[in-house]
Amino acid sequence: MTRIDAKFAALKSQGRKAFVSYIMAGDPDYDTSLEVMRGLPAAGVDVIELGLPFTDPMADGPTIQLAGQRALDGGMTLRRTLQMATAFREDDDTTPIVLMGYYNPIYSMGVSTFLEAAKTAGIDGLIIVDLPPEEDDELCLPAQAADLNFIRLATPTTDDKRLPRVAQNTSGFVYYVSITGITGSAEAEATDVGPEVTRIQKASGLPVIVGFGVNTPEKSRAIAGVADGVVVGSAIVARIARGDSTADVLAFVKTLSDGAHSA
Repeated sequence: MTRIDAKFAALKSQGRKAFVSYIMAGDPDYDTSLEVMRGLPAAGVDVIELGLPFTDPMADGPTIQLAGQRALDGGMTLRRTLQMATAFREDDDTTPIVLMGYYNPIYSMGVSTFLEAAKTAGIDGLIIVDLPPEEDDELCLPAQAADLNFIRLATPTTDDKRLPRVAQNTSGFVYYVSITGITGSAEAEATDVGPEVTRIQKASGLPVIVGFGVNTPEKSRAIAGVADGVVVGSAIVARIARGDSTADVLAFVKTLSDGAHSA
């Protein structure tokens, strides 16, 4: 059982929904992003999604793209991202970390080298947005063999014919992208999300966490009310981008997590 599996089992036993937060590793710089990361569990975060900076983030909106560029300009790499996870694990051995990004940096490092380094760093799961199920042999299956959860995205365009293929080798949870388009481009609506969550739960047998378009405590509560949890990324990254202090960023995260946990 991975930390992700254990976390969702514990939340289920408590009748609580999950709050997942996304930050970009190295944004606006290594030290600040590590400081924010270390404060997330106390702000109510159940699972941390740690963004891996990449030069061509095709699925991300402007907020996340700019965060990645700031991180890259500051010298952030895949190895430094794993170093950041290692530093986090010095004080926290329980909060799950999901590395979210694109395949190219992993391919460049070498899959076996990466998986060994990720396990050593305390990474628990992967969301690699540009690897479809047809390419599971590339990373998904080796990751599963290394006891890392491989978390797949489902979208409003994932129909009943496609969904079983998406769910086949997914583990940990399914990330439901509540809107079509890029991150931060629209707002999620619980009335639209609820039926889709139920459909994905039945197909996968896994918790379904909803992201994209969640940016307020009220929205966090509403979406968590129809799912197993909610993830917020762009709204948090935007606070970092405008130069909010770490304390202010974490205070904002706490309002979002309180919303999800009150669902």
